[in-house]
Amino acid sequence: MRFLKKYFITGLLIWVPVVITIWVLSLVVNTLESVVPAFLSPNALFGFEIPGFRVALVLVVLLATGMFAANFLGRGILKYSEKVLGRIPLVRSIYQSVKQVSDTLLAPNGQAFRQAVLVQYPRAGCYTVALLTGAPSGEVADHLQDDYVSVYVPTTPNPTSGFFLIMLRSEVLPLNMSVDAALKYIVSMGVVAPPAGPILSAADAAAQSAVIQSAAAQGAAVQGASAQAQLSTVDSVSQTVAPPPALSSGGVNAPATSSRSSD
Repeated sequence: MRFLKKYFITGLLIWVPVVITIWVLSLVVNTLESVVPAFLSPNALFGFEIPGFRVALVLVVLLATGMFAANFLGRGILKYSEKVLGRIPLVRSIYQSVKQVSDTLLAPNGQAFRQAVLVQYPRAGCYTVALLTGAPSGEVADHLQDDYVSVYVPTTPNPTSGFFLIMLRSEVLPLNMSVDAALKYIVSMGVVAPPAGPILSAADAAAQSAVIQSAAAQGAAVQGASAQAQLSTVDSVSQTVAPPPALSSGGVNAPATSSRSSD
């Protein structure tokens, strides 16, 4: 029985990563294929099914969009499209908020989720690995007197859920590990430990501090832009609401009359 248990665990160690990898890839493929409309499916175009055609079509569209946006004409059209979307009250708030967040998270020069840090959570003396997201702004920043930063503490083993914390910058310790290594460390519940990195020199520590400050400033700008977009939407909606009709002294709607000066 001991040998059977050993072989069974060995089989699990081999097949579990393979099955999970195939499941994740199939989930990504199905998500990409669901984006393609029915009239662009291979059955509608060619009359028969072609495996991987929809995924390839999505990748080609993304690549073509990136190439188009990289030239002068494409940038001009995109700017004009953003101006048009910015004039629609409800669409403006959603589009600008999503665009600010996506630019911060997905831009190559963005700093959000680019730095792994060590914080004390859930109590003093108990540490966990977190990701730097920016700095508080708006009304929250008005109530904070010292220098604070925003961090995201992922949960284990599902890092897509977690806790958002606002902590003193002096209590956030920058780590030399990459974000990928930090996520592996969190998902594996500490089993897959990151390699021991070199001790940070004074220059490296200053560079890490500059990254934290840049990410904090960028996070504050994103939150400020989102709040401004929401305020603009509220103002535009309030302007479109018609005022109530005026009431006469008897409680009946008074007709609107124009006053003229007597000759």
